[in-house]
Amino acid sequence: MSSYAVVNPATGQTLATYPPTTDEELESAVAGADRAYRTWGKVTAPAERAALLRRVAQLHRDRRDELAAIIVREMGKTIGAALGEVDFSADITEYYADHIGEITADTPLEIGGDGPAIIRRAPLGVLLGIMPWNFPYYQVARFAAPNIAIGNTILLKHAPQCPESSAAIETLYRDAGFPSGVYTNLYISNEQAATVIADPRVQGVSVTGSERAGAAVAENAGRNLKKVALELGGSDPFIVLSTDDLDATVQLAIDARLDNNGQSCNAPKRFIVVDGLYNAFLEKFTAAIAAAKVGDPFAEDTVIGPLSSLAAAERLAEQVDRAVAQGATLVTGGVRDGAFYPGTVLTGVTPDMDAYREEFFGPVGVVYRVADEDEAVAVANATSFGLGSYVFTTDADQAARIADKIDAGMVYINVVLADEPALPFGGVKRSGTSREMGLLAADEFVNKKLIRAAA
Repeated sequence: MSSYAVVNPATGQTLATYPPTTDEELESAVAGADRAYRTWGKVTAPAERAALLRRVAQLHRDRRDELAAIIVREMGKTIGAALGEVDFSADITEYYADHIGEITADTPLEIGGDGPAIIRRAPLGVLLGIMPWNFPYYQVARFAAPNIAIGNTILLKHAPQCPESSAAIETLYRDAGFPSGVYTNLYISNEQAATVIADPRVQGVSVTGSERAGAAVAENAGRNLKKVALELGGSDPFIVLSTDDLDATVQLAIDARLDNNGQSCNAPKRFIVVDGLYNAFLEKFTAAIAAAKVGDPFAEDTVIGPLSSLAAAERLAEQVDRAVAQGATLVTGGVRDGAFYPGTVLTGVTPDMDAYREEFFGPVGVVYRVADEDEAVAVANATSFGLGSYVFTTDADQAARIADKIDAGMVYINVVLADEPALPFGGVKRSGTSREMGLLAADEFVNKKLIRAAA
């Protein structure tokens, strides 16, 4: 029986199941992707690749209501967030079509000897993408679009709870007129994925997911000498040192923490507030998060829908309960109702507690009191993660200092939810090893070929 199924987390109802990819079908898919690469990556002109990507972007927009409804059913995202995700996925895909000239251009080198030397960017071949459930379209777009633009072909293993959206993405590429084998959706097991990684026709693998998943994929890729890109978890700090408008700062904190029902790797999860603002921030933050409406994800006024599954809600509840048992203070929330979990605030978390090191993947914020800038940075860096970070201060020099000191792949100053296709996304430490989005994404799975000629 297949593990690929649509289970509506709001109701617990299984809406559809999908048959697994057989070993024979998988072999055919790998062979087809390899055949397609021989033309797509080596013969098809960049302008033609760009034109087809633009069609995919437009099909996202043409089908946005249908696509959005799918992921609300699959993982509980609110309808407004789902529509926004479809739109952003279209923008990302279009970005790589618009910038294909930069992606594929030669880079001349200044050398000491006579004669020209260039770096020519060439595709590697067939790539496997292993994608998570929290952003079913966006995660795929930021992996697939740049690599298809450069000339690679894609095999895509989505999360088992996203079979309908993953099929819809493949349909977009097919309906846009892409050659067979350039983009292939697979309903495969972890064991089959390991076989794909080991296949000599496959040149690399990208995984977005948990640390455990990333470690398992990286180990297999390493054994087979394959390029691997990892986008993993995060426990991003939100540092508040000064503000001209505390209400606005709190609202930004709420907006960022509750985005995607709190299930975003780069959402702020640790709110680190200087002593002089701590009490007022905590009071306002608690009131706002407690007031966030929990309910039907299709209702336009819902702020927090269900978590992605009953199991996800149970894991989050266990984390919060364990934090309280170890001495943390539950300020508000903390009572699970099926797959629904309300906005929750914890304080009093100390380094001897599990919660100090864990990622809360749901609408839970941990608020810390610090004395000054140095302590704020120390608390911010006291994590094994290093994805994003947020700094709120009216002092531009202070913001610049902190940006240099924070161990993270991204620093946002006085702004949240400011992602756009041109901005690279990625982290350090246990948050990952690569960059997606922006022009850097198109350099991950590329042969940067040196060509040196005589004068």
